[in-house]
Amino acid sequence: MPHRARLFTTLPEPELAQSLLADVATEVCSFAPATADAPLALYGAGDLGRLARDFLHYVGQDLVMVIDRNAEFLAQDGNWSGIQLLTPYEAAKTAKRIRVAVSVVTAPYLPIERSLSDLGFADIVPFYDLAESYRRQHPLSNGWFASPLSPEHQAMTGEVLASWHDDVSRAHHLQFIAWRRLREEWTFDLAAVNSSSRFFVAEIVDVLREDEVLLDAGAHHGIVINAFLNHTNGRFRGIAAIEPDASNRARLDENIQRAVPGDRRVTVYDCALSVEDGEAIFHSDLDYASQLSQTGRTRVTTRRLDTLGLSPTFVKLHIEGAELAALKGARQTLTTCRPIVAATVYHNDDGIWKTAQWLMETLPDYRFLFRNHSWCGTGSVIYAIPEERS
Repeated sequence: MPHRARLFTTLPEPELAQSLLADVATEVCSFAPATADAPLALYGAGDLGRLARDFLHYVGQDLVMVIDRNAEFLAQDGNWSGIQLLTPYEAAKTAKRIRVAVSVVTAPYLPIERSLSDLGFADIVPFYDLAESYRRQHPLSNGWFASPLSPEHQAMTGEVLASWHDDVSRAHHLQFIAWRRLREEWTFDLAAVNSSSRFFVAEIVDVLREDEVLLDAGAHHGIVINAFLNHTNGRFRGIAAIEPDASNRARLDENIQRAVPGDRRVTVYDCALSVEDGEAIFHSDLDYASQLSQTGRTRVTTRRLDTLGLSPTFVKLHIEGAELAALKGARQTLTTCRPIVAATVYHNDDGIWKTAQWLMETLPDYRFLFRNHSWCGTGSVIYAIPEERS
């Protein structure tokens, strides 16, 4: 069954946003998590394609091929050795016998689905919908489906929609909800999805100062830290990097030493941020999908930001669904220090309204923005900017 799309040529002002929310709040979704009951192929061999390949290996599912326009070039890459790499046209010869999982979120999904369908592929699914069927084995959580909204939750979501600083935020929030609720791809001509600006949208860059203290939770290998160094031209007061995964932390340490060797302004912490101090089960060695999860086999220390003794001016949270818990454990720090906040909200249904509502109720005199930085309901970030920074 092909997915549906809606195109909007104007931005949704508050009244229209409420009407569009009503369109998707309670409708029955035609899609469900996909299964691996057919031979599997991946479409797309970029960053997500590599994660998808490793994911399928982890859950014991074989790949019959990887389909990519640059198959010939990728064949020379040792990362894909032992896997059949074909262009879409070459793969079309076996189109009717395989299920294609699209592992691309840097471009709209529907044009990809249509192009594959035109080549004869009949069984096409988003990769994250496939991954959702294996949550008991692997905690990757980008393929969740939002349940119909109760009248109370629709009202809460409506309040959040009305409280965004601009109509672009309303457009992106509705785009996010439409995919999560119905797997409909909504596109707003005047609200482009910018994959290159995550955590550093223009509204954030415009207010950065030379004395920033970055708290980077979910620091991974330091990509955001590198972007921060570039945007501040190396003029900052401090960086606190939070990364509980040992493998990621080793890469992070190497990259920090390469970027700012011996810089004592940068400190790396091995804890996980949460709503309380203690310990929790952690699923490690999953690259950027490592996270607090009952599927894990190790334990890590959890800390509230309020007990770490830090005074950040810029808080970035990308911790695979634990963002709201981390924010609740940072209430005192946030209200005292009044930092910029950038928090991902696409790993669970806290992103529908709960995280935004908590921030809006906790942080007075802030501007709140919602931006999508990729497709298929992913890459969604809430930005909170104190008014005194304007």
